[in-house]
Amino acid sequence: MKKILIGTHNGGKFKEIASLVSKKFRKISPVRFKIRSPKETGKTFKSNSKLKANFFSKFVNFPVISDDSGLCIKSLNNAPGVYSARLAKKKGSFNNAMKYILKKLNNKKNRSAFFVCSLTYKSENNKVINVQGKIYGTISKKILGKNGFGYDPIFIPNSYNETFGQMKKIKKMKIDHRYLAFKKLKKKINI
Repeated sequence: MKKILIGTHNGGKFKEIASLVSKKFRKISPVRFKIRSPKETGKTFKSNSKLKANFFSKFVNFPVISDDSGLCIKSLNNAPGVYSARLAKKKGSFNNAMKYILKKLNNKKNRSAFFVCSLTYKSENNKVINVQGKIYGTISKKILGKNGFGYDPIFIPNSYNETFGQMKKIKKMKIDHRYLAFKKLKKKINI
């Protein structure tokens, strides 16, 4: 059976990416090899995603897929953006980070936002493919739902009236930014 390393330490991301990758691959986590995450020094989702794929590929002789994703909020100059995970770390949890964001948006009229996912696939012979998926929506007035992970409970995708956090997992995974990026990747390689 072919193997693929899913370059993330985030359990939610690992499950989501693993469920998208074909069953012919055995999905492996960097945790299994005790590989730590690299420092995310990139200024864009794409550069961080590539940086992770290049880093993890040094430890294995099979393909790697890695992602960098985050929430961009228009009225906050697209913050937290590439710093989405770091904001949660700084605030102590995603829950605290969401409360912080909601407070910042308190008197803002424009609550539009988008989630971005940049996926990088690196083959065992160093072929690199990068794709990006985006989903647009708005930020809810409060934290809603216990499903998903990260900022899912405050993001309402356009043409829906519930947050990602309120959606059934299967529904969210058929429309979200990671799925949109993965669909583009599938057109380029058989994964």
